[in-house]
Amino acid sequence: MNGFVILDKPSGPSSFQAAGFLRRVYNEKKAGHTGTLDPMAGGVLPVALGRATRLIEFLPEKNKAYRARLRFGLTTDTLDITGKVLTQTDCAVTAGELCAVLPAFRGEILQTPPMFSAVSVNGQRLYTLARQGKEVERQRRTVTVYSLELTGETPDGEFELSVSCSAGTYIRTLIDDIGRKLGCGAVMTALRRTAANGFTEKQAFTREAIEADPMAALLPADAPFAAVPAVYVSSAQATRFQNGGALFTARLQHVGAPGLYRVYAPDGRFLGLGGMEAHAPEELRVRRVYDNGENGE
Repeated sequence: MNGFVILDKPSGPSSFQAAGFLRRVYNEKKAGHTGTLDPMAGGVLPVALGRATRLIEFLPEKNKAYRARLRFGLTTDTLDITGKVLTQTDCAVTAGELCAVLPAFRGEILQTPPMFSAVSVNGQRLYTLARQGKEVERQRRTVTVYSLELTGETPDGEFELSVSCSAGTYIRTLIDDIGRKLGCGAVMTALRRTAANGFTEKQAFTREAIEADPMAALLPADAPFAAVPAVYVSSAQATRFQNGGALFTARLQHVGAPGLYRVYAPDGRFLGLGGMEAHAPEELRVRRVYDNGENGE
C-alpha cells in the first residue's frame, strides 16, 4: 500500500506507535511519519506508507501550526505538565501581561532544544541522556515564529496560544522562555498540531475513521507535492528517469525555473521527483525515483 495518510493522532501514543497503527491497518511494512509529536500532543501527523516513504525528505512544506495551553508558576524537567516539578510559585499573570511579551517571541528567535527531545548530541538522543539523569550543553539554534497569538483563557487560569512556526520549533521551549521572560516560570499543559506539511486538521482522519474506511483516508504519493510544477515525459524518457538518468530540459515542456518538479509517465503514472539546478539548467536530474517500473515497486 503506497501513499500518505493524514492521521489525527490522539494524545497518548507516540508518533512511532501511531505509525505502527497504520502499518497494521494497511498491512504495510514501511511507514514513516513526517514530524514527531510528543505522546501528550495530538493533531495532524502525516504518515507515508510503502514507496511514499522515499519522498519524505523532499516534502516542500515544512512549517507547522499549533494550539497550546500553558500554566504559569510551574516548571518541570520536561517543560510540560508530565515532567518532574522543579519549581512552583504563586503568581497571577494577566492576559495583558502575557500579550505584552509575545512580540519578543515572533520572527526569528533563538531556542535551546529541551533535554527531553530527539535531537542528537555526539550520537546520542537527548531524551536518552535525560532519562539517565544527565544534562549536556546544547547549541542554540534559530527558528522562526510566523505568528503567535493569545486565543483564550480557561477558568482555572491557563492560557491558550495559537502558533505558526518553522520546522524544528519546540513549543515547550517557547512556553518555558515566555515564563522566564515574565519571571514566574511556565509549563505546557496541552498541545495540538493544527497543520503540518501543507495539511490541516480538517484533512486529518481519526483512528476510528481510518479503521472504518482505510481507503478513504489514503492519499496518492504525489498529493503533498501539489504545488510543485509537473512535467510529463515520453516513454523513452520515463525509462531513462526510472533508471536514474537525467533528462535534457531542451526536450521537456514546462521546465523553466530551477527547482523541484513532479515527473509523470505518458499514462499519468507518478514516476518521482526531478530537480533542475541553476548551475546546470540543461538537465533535469533525478532527486527520487518513486516508480521504477518493477512490479509496481
